[in-house]
Amino acid sequence: MTQNERLTILVDRFKQDSERYRDLPVGDDPAEKRTALRSLMNIRPPRAMDADTLRLQDEYLAERSAEQGVVTVEAIPARDRLSVWQGDITRLAADAIVNAANSSMLGCFQPMHNCIDNCIHTFAGVQLRLECARQMKELRAENGPDYQQPVAVPMLTPGYNLPARHVVHIVGPIVEDAVTAADRRALAACYENTLALCLANGLRTVAFCCISTGVFRFPKEEAAPIAVDTVRAWLDANPGAMDRVIFAVHNDRDRALYEALLRG
Repeated sequence: MTQNERLTILVDRFKQDSERYRDLPVGDDPAEKRTALRSLMNIRPPRAMDADTLRLQDEYLAERSAEQGVVTVEAIPARDRLSVWQGDITRLAADAIVNAANSSMLGCFQPMHNCIDNCIHTFAGVQLRLECARQMKELRAENGPDYQQPVAVPMLTPGYNLPARHVVHIVGPIVEDAVTAADRRALAACYENTLALCLANGLRTVAFCCISTGVFRFPKEEAAPIAVDTVRAWLDANPGAMDRVIFAVHNDRDRALYEALLRG
């Protein structure tokens, strides 16, 4: 079966799975079909899907991953176990990648939104949202029905169809006006607690996104030194615990910022 044939079937299956969008018109253009499939995946609530559709989805995402190109940790230059890498974090074959999540921990439901939460959930497959929902259900059973994941408390899931073996989901601080001392402590705790979770689970390579610097409004110039200093201090305090920590960035500005900090 070709990738386009898988795509056609998956669009139809996901349309039938959605009561609201069963009659969604989708043309024959592959780009239009890819947009439709991703959008339908993005809005889908966490619930089980039949095994045959999951198999097709997994085959489609595996081929997509091969087309985009998997990037191994070994292919990225390092300086004292630290690296900066610019690109799509969903391509990285690390033990874990870090997702900047929201407190519901269910991913981004906005169709085609380009946030990291949306991208990771899209290319991991619908299994990821279901697993996050399962863990949140357990946490609500323990902590009450209104429980939301606190800032800097990480959640570990499989990576499913991602090259990464696992995903660490973590909620960063939201900056309201000016950055406060509490915001800085919370951001540092995101890095510390993620690394501690990796250590506890035998994960030796991890790629961090730039936590809280998007819609959570933490200025990049303030966030980056906190990230680098915190990771360095944790590695010094835990010798031999990690083989590689990667700061995965999206643009030239962020890359230059992190590279300067690693040289310093």
